[in-house]
Amino acid sequence: MLKVEENELITRVGPGTPMGNFMREYWVPALLSSEVATPDSDPARIMLLGEQLIAFRDTNGKVGLIQNNCPHRGASLFFGRNEEAGLRCVYHGWKFDVEGNCIDMPNEPAESDFKQKVKAVAYPTHERGGVVWAYLGPRTTPPPLPDLEGNMQPESGQFVRATQLPCNWLQILEGDIDTTHVGFLHYGGLKAEDQIQGSFSEYQLRQKQAHFEVIDTEGGAAYGARRPGPDGQAYWRIAQWCFPFYTFTPPGVLGTKKGGGARVPMDDTHTMTFTMTGGGRNRPTRPQPGNPFFLQPMQPNTTDWFGRFRPVQQPDNDYLIDREAQRGKTGFNGYTGITGVGMQDAAMTTGMGSIYDRSQEHLGTTDAMVIRVRRRLIAAVQAHMQHGITPPGVDDPEIYRVRSGGVFLPADADWVEATRELRQAFVEHPELDPALNGPL
Repeated sequence: MLKVEENELITRVGPGTPMGNFMREYWVPALLSSEVATPDSDPARIMLLGEQLIAFRDTNGKVGLIQNNCPHRGASLFFGRNEEAGLRCVYHGWKFDVEGNCIDMPNEPAESDFKQKVKAVAYPTHERGGVVWAYLGPRTTPPPLPDLEGNMQPESGQFVRATQLPCNWLQILEGDIDTTHVGFLHYGGLKAEDQIQGSFSEYQLRQKQAHFEVIDTEGGAAYGARRPGPDGQAYWRIAQWCFPFYTFTPPGVLGTKKGGGARVPMDDTHTMTFTMTGGGRNRPTRPQPGNPFFLQPMQPNTTDWFGRFRPVQQPDNDYLIDREAQRGKTGFNGYTGITGVGMQDAAMTTGMGSIYDRSQEHLGTTDAMVIRVRRRLIAAVQAHMQHGITPPGVDDPEIYRVRSGGVFLPADADWVEATRELRQAFVEHPELDPALNGPL
Protein backbone atom coordinates (compact mmCIF):
# COMPACT_ATOMS: atom_id res chain seq x y z
CA MET A 1 0.00 0.00 0.00
CA LEU A 2 0.98 3.65 -0.26
CA LYS A 3 0.73 6.40 2.30
CA VAL A 4 -1.99 8.92 1.53
CA GLU A 5 0.58 11.62 0.78
CA GLU A 6 2.49 9.30 -1.58
CA ASN A 7 -0.72 8.54 -3.44
CA GLU A 8 -1.43 12.25 -3.79
CA LEU A 9 2.14 12.87 -4.98
CA ILE A 10 1.97 10.53 -7.98
CA THR A 11 -1.67 10.92 -9.03
CA ARG A 12 -2.16 14.71 -9.13
CA VAL A 13 -0.97 16.26 -12.41
CA GLY A 14 -2.23 19.83 -12.59
CA PRO A 15 0.01 22.88 -13.09
CA GLY A 16 2.32 23.38 -10.13
CA THR A 17 1.92 19.89 -8.67
CA PRO A 18 5.08 17.77 -8.30
CA MET A 19 3.88 15.10 -10.75
CA GLY A 20 2.49 17.74 -13.09
CA ASN A 21 5.85 19.53 -13.18
CA PHE A 22 7.58 16.18 -13.65
CA MET A 23 5.44 15.18 -16.65
CA ARG A 24 5.85 18.61 -18.24
CA GLU A 25 9.56 17.85 -18.69
CA TYR A 26 8.60 15.32 -21.38
CA TRP A 27 6.98 15.61 -24.78
CA VAL A 28 3.37 14.52 -24.26
CA PRO A 29 0.90 13.05 -26.80
CA ALA A 30 -1.80 15.73 -26.95
CA LEU A 31 -4.17 14.82 -29.78
CA LEU A 32 -4.43 12.92 -33.04
CA SER A 33 -3.40 14.70 -36.20
CA SER A 34 -6.83 13.83 -37.58
CA GLU A 35 -8.49 16.05 -34.94
CA VAL A 36 -7.17 19.12 -36.77
CA ALA A 37 -7.06 17.46 -40.14
CA THR A 38 -6.65 20.33 -42.60
CA PRO A 39 -5.31 23.90 -42.65
CA ASP A 40 -7.78 26.44 -41.23
CA SER A 41 -10.06 23.64 -39.99
CA ASP A 42 -12.15 23.96 -36.83
CA PRO A 43 -10.27 24.55 -33.56
CA ALA A 44 -10.53 21.77 -30.96
CA ARG A 45 -10.74 21.86 -27.17
CA ILE A 46 -7.90 19.85 -25.60
CA MET A 47 -7.64 19.14 -21.88
CA LEU A 48 -4.04 18.19 -21.08
CA LEU A 49 -2.38 17.82 -17.68
CA GLY A 50 -5.15 19.90 -16.15
CA GLU A 51 -4.85 22.77 -18.64
CA GLN A 52 -7.60 23.93 -20.99
CA LEU A 53 -6.00 24.43 -24.40
CA ILE A 54 -7.15 25.09 -27.95
CA ALA A 55 -5.59 23.21 -30.86
CA PHE A 56 -5.71 24.53 -34.41
CA ARG A 57 -3.93 23.91 -37.70
CA ASP A 58 -3.01 27.16 -39.37
CA THR A 59 -3.01 28.09 -43.04
CA ASN A 60 0.56 26.81 -43.41
CA GLY A 61 -0.27 23.41 -41.89
CA LYS A 62 1.39 24.07 -38.53
CA VAL A 63 -0.44 22.90 -35.40
CA GLY A 64 -0.84 25.41 -32.59
CA LEU A 65 -1.74 24.59 -28.98
CA ILE A 66 -2.73 27.78 -27.22
CA GLN A 67 -4.40 28.86 -23.97
CA ASN A 68 -8.19 28.73 -23.99
CA ASN A 69 -8.77 32.25 -22.68
CA CYS A 70 -7.88 35.18 -24.88
CA PRO A 71 -5.27 37.33 -23.08
CA HIS A 72 -7.48 40.39 -23.66
CA ARG A 73 -10.56 39.72 -21.51
CA GLY A 74 -10.78 35.96 -21.34
CA ALA A 75 -13.11 35.00 -24.16
CA SER A 76 -12.64 31.39 -25.27
CA LEU A 77 -10.47 31.07 -28.36
CA PHE A 78 -12.42 27.91 -29.24
CA PHE A 79 -14.92 30.25 -30.89
CA GLY A 80 -12.14 31.96 -32.82
CA ARG A 81 -11.75 32.31 -36.57
CA ASN A 82 -8.96 30.09 -37.88
CA GLU A 83 -7.77 32.17 -40.81
CA GLU A 84 -4.70 33.57 -42.56
CA ALA A 85 -2.05 31.85 -40.41
CA GLY A 86 -3.60 32.60 -37.03
CA LEU A 87 -6.52 32.18 -34.64
CA ARG A 88 -8.60 35.34 -34.26
CA CYS A 89 -10.71 35.95 -31.15
CA VAL A 90 -14.18 36.97 -32.30
CA TYR A 91 -14.77 39.17 -29.25
CA HIS A 92 -12.48 42.05 -30.25
CA GLY A 93 -10.52 40.60 -33.18
CA TRP A 94 -7.19 39.96 -31.50
CA LYS A 95 -5.29 37.35 -33.49
CA PHE A 96 -2.56 34.93 -32.40
CA ASP A 97 -0.18 32.71 -34.33
CA VAL A 98 0.88 29.17 -33.38
CA GLU A 99 3.65 30.56 -31.17
CA GLY A 100 1.22 32.74 -29.21
CA ASN A 101 2.34 36.02 -30.75
CA CYS A 102 -0.36 38.64 -31.13
CA ILE A 103 -0.17 39.47 -34.82
CA ASP A 104 -3.24 41.70 -35.10
CA MET A 105 -5.10 43.97 -32.66
CA PRO A 106 -7.70 45.74 -34.82
CA ASN A 107 -9.58 47.45 -31.96
CA GLU A 108 -6.48 49.44 -30.96
CA PRO A 109 -5.25 52.58 -32.78
CA ALA A 110 -3.10 51.89 -35.82
CA GLU A 111 -0.11 53.60 -34.25
CA SER A 112 -0.32 51.52 -31.05
CA ASP A 113 2.45 49.01 -30.31
CA PHE A 114 0.38 47.27 -27.65
CA LYS A 115 0.23 44.01 -29.61
CA GLN A 116 4.00 43.67 -29.23
CA LYS A 117 3.51 43.53 -25.46
CA VAL A 118 0.87 40.79 -25.42
CA LYS A 119 1.52 37.08 -25.87
CA ALA A 120 -0.71 34.08 -25.32
CA VAL A 121 0.58 30.91 -23.68
CA ALA A 122 1.36 28.54 -26.54
CA TYR A 123 3.22 25.26 -26.46
CA PRO A 124 5.59 23.78 -29.06
CA THR A 125 4.12 20.91 -31.07
CA HIS A 126 5.54 18.20 -33.29
CA GLU A 127 3.68 15.71 -35.48
CA ARG A 128 4.81 12.12 -35.87
CA GLY A 129 2.98 8.92 -36.65
CA GLY A 130 -0.49 10.46 -36.57
CA VAL A 131 0.05 12.05 -33.14
CA VAL A 132 0.47 15.72 -32.29
CA TRP A 133 3.03 15.91 -29.49
CA ALA A 134 3.22 18.90 -27.16
CA TYR A 135 5.95 20.18 -24.89
CA LEU A 136 4.55 21.98 -21.83
CA GLY A 137 7.84 22.20 -19.97
CA PRO A 138 10.24 25.00 -18.97
CA ARG A 139 12.97 24.60 -21.62
CA THR A 140 13.36 27.12 -24.41
CA THR A 141 14.61 24.30 -26.63
CA PRO A 142 12.53 21.15 -26.01
CA PRO A 143 14.21 17.77 -25.50
CA PRO A 144 14.08 15.09 -28.23
CA LEU A 145 10.95 13.04 -28.80
CA PRO A 146 11.11 9.51 -27.39
CA ASP A 147 12.16 6.74 -29.79
CA LEU A 148 8.85 4.89 -29.68
CA GLU A 149 8.86 2.17 -32.33
CA GLY A 150 5.09 2.12 -32.72
CA ASN A 151 5.06 5.84 -33.48
CA MET A 152 7.98 5.76 -35.93
CA GLN A 153 6.93 3.24 -38.59
CA PRO A 154 5.86 4.33 -42.10
CA GLU A 155 2.33 3.07 -41.42
CA SER A 156 2.05 4.27 -37.80
CA GLY A 157 -0.55 6.89 -38.62
CA GLN A 158 -2.89 4.19 -39.92
CA PHE A 159 -2.99 2.29 -36.64
CA VAL A 160 -2.85 4.96 -33.93
CA ARG A 161 -6.01 5.38 -31.90
CA ALA A 162 -7.18 7.26 -28.82
CA THR A 163 -9.56 6.23 -26.04
CA GLN A 164 -10.74 8.27 -23.07
CA LEU A 165 -11.63 6.86 -19.65
CA PRO A 166 -13.02 8.77 -16.64
CA CYS A 167 -10.48 8.00 -13.92
CA ASN A 168 -6.93 8.74 -12.85
CA TRP A 169 -4.10 7.81 -15.19
CA LEU A 170 -2.15 5.69 -12.70
CA GLN A 171 -4.83 3.11 -11.95
CA ILE A 172 -5.28 2.53 -15.69
CA LEU A 173 -1.52 2.17 -16.18
CA GLU A 174 -1.27 -0.27 -13.27
CA GLY A 175 -3.75 -2.54 -15.04
CA ASP A 176 -1.34 -2.72 -17.97
CA ILE A 177 1.51 -4.05 -15.82
CA ASP A 178 -0.51 -6.68 -13.96
CA THR A 179 -0.43 -9.94 -15.92
CA THR A 180 -2.24 -12.35 -13.59
CA HIS A 181 -5.59 -10.61 -13.95
CA VAL A 182 -5.68 -11.72 -17.60
CA GLY A 183 -6.50 -15.36 -16.85
CA PHE A 184 -9.51 -14.27 -14.81
CA LEU A 185 -10.90 -10.95 -16.06
CA HIS A 186 -10.33 -11.59 -19.76
CA TYR A 187 -10.04 -15.36 -20.19
CA GLY A 188 -11.89 -16.78 -17.18
CA GLY A 189 -14.54 -18.26 -19.49
CA LEU A 190 -11.98 -20.07 -21.68
CA LYS A 191 -10.33 -23.49 -21.32
CA ALA A 192 -6.74 -24.46 -22.01
CA GLU A 193 -7.74 -27.55 -23.96
CA ASP A 194 -9.68 -25.41 -26.43
CA GLN A 195 -6.62 -23.36 -27.40
CA ILE A 196 -4.15 -24.07 -30.18
CA GLN A 197 -1.89 -26.81 -28.90
CA GLY A 198 1.58 -25.55 -28.03
CA SER A 199 0.59 -21.87 -28.14
CA PHE A 200 1.13 -19.28 -25.43
CA SER A 201 -2.63 -19.19 -24.99
CA GLU A 202 -2.67 -22.83 -23.91
CA TYR A 203 0.00 -22.44 -21.25
CA GLN A 204 -1.37 -19.16 -19.96
CA LEU A 205 -4.65 -20.92 -19.18
CA ARG A 206 -3.11 -24.14 -17.83
CA GLN A 207 -1.67 -22.26 -14.85
CA LYS A 208 -3.14 -18.89 -14.01
CA GLN A 209 -0.76 -18.02 -11.19
CA ALA A 210 2.77 -16.98 -12.14
CA HIS A 211 6.20 -16.46 -10.60
CA PHE A 212 7.21 -12.81 -10.97
CA GLU A 213 10.68 -11.35 -11.45
CA VAL A 214 11.04 -7.57 -11.79
CA ILE A 215 14.05 -5.56 -12.92
CA ASP A 216 14.88 -1.88 -13.23
CA THR A 217 15.63 -0.71 -16.76
CA GLU A 218 17.15 2.50 -18.08
CA GLY A 219 13.68 3.71 -19.01
CA GLY A 220 11.67 2.33 -16.11
CA ALA A 221 11.02 -1.29 -15.19
CA ALA A 222 10.25 -4.69 -16.73
CA TYR A 223 8.83 -7.94 -15.45
CA GLY A 224 9.05 -11.55 -16.44
CA ALA A 225 6.16 -13.77 -15.34
CA ARG A 226 7.04 -17.49 -15.53
CA ARG A 227 4.73 -20.43 -15.98
CA PRO A 228 5.43 -24.06 -16.96
CA GLY A 229 5.80 -24.54 -20.71
CA PRO A 230 6.19 -27.54 -23.04
CA ASP A 231 8.92 -30.22 -22.79
CA GLY A 232 10.86 -28.84 -19.86
CA GLN A 233 10.60 -25.25 -21.05
CA ALA A 234 9.17 -22.23 -19.27
CA TYR A 235 6.65 -19.80 -20.72
CA TRP A 236 7.71 -16.22 -19.93
CA ARG A 237 5.32 -13.30 -20.34
CA ILE A 238 7.36 -10.10 -20.43
CA ALA A 239 6.16 -6.49 -20.24
CA GLN A 240 7.75 -3.09 -19.81
CA TRP A 241 6.99 0.35 -18.42
CA CYS A 242 8.86 3.54 -19.32
CA PHE A 243 8.70 6.94 -17.65
CA PRO A 244 6.36 8.58 -17.19
CA PHE A 245 3.25 6.83 -18.60
CA TYR A 246 4.24 4.38 -21.36
CA THR A 247 3.39 0.69 -21.19
CA PHE A 248 4.35 -2.16 -23.50
CA THR A 249 1.95 -4.97 -22.72
CA PRO A 250 2.77 -8.68 -23.20
CA PRO A 251 0.20 -10.19 -25.62
CA GLY A 252 2.15 -11.30 -28.69
CA VAL A 253 5.46 -12.96 -29.49
CA LEU A 254 8.50 -11.22 -28.03
CA GLY A 255 10.63 -9.84 -30.85
CA THR A 256 7.79 -9.34 -33.34
CA LYS A 257 5.48 -6.95 -31.50
CA LYS A 258 6.02 -3.25 -32.24
CA GLY A 259 4.54 -0.52 -30.12
CA GLY A 260 2.68 0.21 -26.93
CA GLY A 261 0.49 2.81 -25.31
CA ALA A 262 0.62 6.10 -23.43
CA ARG A 263 -1.78 6.71 -20.53
CA VAL A 264 -1.84 10.49 -20.76
CA PRO A 265 -3.61 12.46 -18.00
CA MET A 266 -6.15 14.95 -19.29
CA ASP A 267 -6.58 16.01 -15.69
CA ASP A 268 -6.60 14.20 -12.35
CA THR A 269 -9.76 12.22 -13.15
CA HIS A 270 -9.73 11.73 -16.94
CA THR A 271 -7.18 9.86 -19.05
CA MET A 272 -6.57 9.68 -22.78
CA THR A 273 -4.84 6.53 -23.98
CA PHE A 274 -2.86 6.80 -27.20
CA THR A 275 -2.24 3.33 -28.63
CA MET A 276 0.69 3.47 -31.03
CA THR A 277 1.55 0.35 -33.03
CA GLY A 278 3.53 -0.08 -36.19
CA GLY A 279 1.34 -2.63 -37.93
CA GLY A 280 3.53 -5.22 -39.64
CA ARG A 281 3.19 -8.97 -39.86
CA ASN A 282 2.39 -9.36 -36.18
CA ARG A 283 -0.78 -7.30 -36.51
CA PRO A 284 -3.86 -8.05 -38.63
CA THR A 285 -4.82 -5.34 -41.08
CA ARG A 286 -8.24 -5.15 -39.48
CA PRO A 287 -9.86 -6.53 -36.30
CA GLN A 288 -11.02 -10.12 -36.62
CA PRO A 289 -14.57 -11.10 -35.59
CA GLY A 290 -14.53 -12.93 -32.26
CA ASN A 291 -11.08 -11.61 -31.36
CA PRO A 292 -11.01 -10.22 -27.79
CA PHE A 293 -9.07 -7.20 -29.02
CA PHE A 294 -11.82 -6.18 -31.42
CA LEU A 295 -12.10 -2.41 -31.14
CA GLN A 296 -14.92 -1.25 -28.89
CA PRO A 297 -17.71 0.89 -30.41
CA MET A 298 -17.20 4.61 -29.83
CA GLN A 299 -19.57 7.52 -29.31
CA PRO A 300 -19.44 10.39 -31.80
CA ASN A 301 -16.94 13.01 -30.67
CA THR A 302 -18.36 16.25 -29.28
CA THR A 303 -16.63 19.59 -28.80
CA ASP A 304 -16.71 19.82 -24.99
CA TRP A 305 -13.59 19.35 -22.86
CA PHE A 306 -14.29 15.67 -22.27
CA GLY A 307 -16.12 14.87 -25.49
CA ARG A 308 -13.32 13.11 -27.36
CA PHE A 309 -12.93 9.38 -28.02
CA ARG A 310 -15.42 8.02 -25.49
CA PRO A 311 -16.47 4.36 -25.77
CA VAL A 312 -20.17 3.55 -25.87
CA GLN A 313 -19.60 1.39 -22.78
CA GLN A 314 -19.35 3.72 -19.80
CA PRO A 315 -19.68 3.64 -16.00
CA ASP A 316 -23.17 5.13 -16.21
CA ASN A 317 -24.42 2.16 -18.28
CA ASP A 318 -22.40 -0.41 -16.28
CA TYR A 319 -20.32 -1.11 -19.38
CA LEU A 320 -23.40 -2.86 -20.82
CA ILE A 321 -22.76 -5.87 -18.61
CA ASP A 322 -24.74 -8.98 -19.55
CA ARG A 323 -25.42 -10.93 -16.36
CA GLU A 324 -26.77 -13.92 -18.25
CA ALA A 325 -23.53 -14.19 -20.21
CA GLN A 326 -21.66 -13.90 -16.93
CA ARG A 327 -23.66 -16.75 -15.43
CA GLY A 328 -22.88 -18.87 -18.49
CA LYS A 329 -19.11 -18.40 -18.06
CA THR A 330 -18.17 -19.33 -21.62
CA GLY A 331 -16.30 -17.44 -24.30
CA PHE A 332 -14.29 -14.22 -24.21
CA ASN A 333 -16.99 -12.30 -22.34
CA GLY A 334 -18.35 -15.11 -20.20
CA TYR A 335 -16.40 -14.49 -17.00
CA THR A 336 -17.37 -10.83 -16.69
CA GLY A 337 -20.38 -10.43 -18.96
CA ILE A 338 -18.62 -7.36 -20.41
CA THR A 339 -17.74 -7.26 -24.09
CA GLY A 340 -14.13 -6.52 -25.02
CA VAL A 341 -10.80 -6.71 -23.25
CA GLY A 342 -10.44 -2.93 -23.12
CA MET A 343 -13.86 -2.43 -21.58
CA GLN A 344 -13.32 -5.23 -19.07
CA ASP A 345 -10.20 -3.38 -17.94
CA ALA A 346 -12.07 -0.08 -17.95
CA ALA A 347 -14.82 -1.42 -15.70
CA MET A 348 -12.22 -2.47 -13.15
CA THR A 349 -10.14 0.71 -13.18
CA THR A 350 -12.97 3.25 -13.31
CA GLY A 351 -14.92 1.20 -10.77
CA MET A 352 -12.19 1.99 -8.23
CA GLY A 353 -13.36 5.60 -8.23
CA SER A 354 -11.88 8.69 -9.83
CA ILE A 355 -8.67 8.42 -7.79
CA TYR A 356 -8.26 5.25 -5.77
CA ASP A 357 -6.98 5.52 -2.20
CA ARG A 358 -4.04 3.11 -2.28
CA SER A 359 -3.62 3.25 1.49
CA GLN A 360 -6.53 0.77 1.60
CA GLU A 361 -4.83 -1.95 -0.48
CA HIS A 362 -3.50 -5.39 0.45
CA LEU A 363 -0.81 -6.26 -2.09
CA GLY A 364 0.52 -9.76 -2.86
CA THR A 365 3.57 -11.26 -4.52
CA THR A 366 2.10 -10.88 -8.00
CA ASP A 367 1.88 -7.12 -7.48
CA ALA A 368 5.68 -6.87 -7.63
CA MET A 369 5.71 -4.83 -10.84
CA VAL A 370 3.05 -2.42 -9.57
CA ILE A 371 5.09 -1.87 -6.40
CA ARG A 372 8.31 -1.29 -8.35
CA VAL A 373 6.75 1.23 -10.72
CA ARG A 374 5.25 3.22 -7.86
CA ARG A 375 8.56 3.32 -6.02
CA ARG A 376 10.44 4.43 -9.11
CA LEU A 377 7.88 7.16 -9.78
CA ILE A 378 7.98 8.42 -6.20
CA ALA A 379 11.78 8.50 -6.13
CA ALA A 380 12.06 10.27 -9.49
CA VAL A 381 9.37 12.86 -8.70
CA GLN A 382 10.96 13.63 -5.34
CA ALA A 383 14.41 13.96 -6.93
CA HIS A 384 12.98 16.38 -9.49
CA MET A 385 11.00 18.33 -6.92
CA GLN A 386 13.70 18.57 -4.25
CA HIS A 387 16.93 18.65 -6.26
CA GLY A 388 15.95 19.58 -9.82
CA ILE A 389 17.21 16.27 -11.20
CA THR A 390 16.11 15.75 -14.80
CA PRO A 391 13.54 12.94 -15.03
CA PRO A 392 14.70 9.64 -16.57
CA GLY A 393 14.39 9.50 -20.34
CA VAL A 394 13.89 13.21 -20.99
CA ASP A 395 17.26 13.54 -22.73
CA ASP A 396 17.68 9.87 -23.65
CA PRO A 397 15.24 8.97 -26.44
CA GLU A 398 16.89 5.59 -27.02
CA ILE A 399 15.74 4.18 -23.68
CA TYR A 400 12.25 3.87 -25.20
CA ARG A 401 13.48 1.35 -27.76
CA VAL A 402 11.85 -1.62 -26.04
CA ARG A 403 9.54 -4.51 -26.84
CA SER A 404 7.33 -6.86 -24.86
CA GLY A 405 5.74 -10.24 -25.50
CA GLY A 406 5.85 -13.95 -24.72
CA VAL A 407 8.62 -16.48 -25.22
CA PHE A 408 9.46 -20.11 -24.45
CA LEU A 409 12.86 -20.53 -22.79
CA PRO A 410 14.75 -23.48 -21.32
CA ALA A 411 13.56 -24.05 -17.77
CA ASP A 412 16.92 -23.03 -16.29
CA ALA A 413 17.50 -19.96 -18.52
CA ASP A 414 18.11 -16.48 -17.17
CA TRP A 415 15.22 -14.65 -18.82
CA VAL A 416 16.92 -11.26 -18.64
CA GLU A 417 19.99 -12.40 -20.57
CA ALA A 418 18.15 -14.79 -22.87
CA THR A 419 15.74 -12.09 -24.08
CA ARG A 420 18.07 -9.10 -24.20
CA GLU A 421 18.04 -8.83 -28.01
CA LEU A 422 14.37 -9.76 -28.33
CA ARG A 423 13.48 -6.88 -26.02
CA GLN A 424 15.21 -4.36 -28.29
CA ALA A 425 13.04 -2.39 -30.71
CA PHE A 426 13.94 -1.73 -34.35
CA VAL A 427 15.44 -5.22 -34.74
CA GLU A 428 13.78 -7.61 -37.19
CA HIS A 429 13.36 -11.31 -36.37
CA PRO A 430 11.97 -13.00 -39.49
CA GLU A 431 12.61 -16.41 -37.92
CA LEU A 432 9.87 -15.82 -35.33
CA ASP A 433 6.25 -16.83 -35.96
CA PRO A 434 3.65 -14.45 -34.48
CA ALA A 435 1.08 -17.27 -34.63
CA LEU A 436 2.84 -18.92 -31.68
CA ASN A 437 0.94 -16.56 -29.41
CA GLY A 438 -2.41 -18.15 -30.21
CA PRO A 439 -5.67 -16.18 -30.23
CA LEU A 440 -5.28 -14.53 -26.81
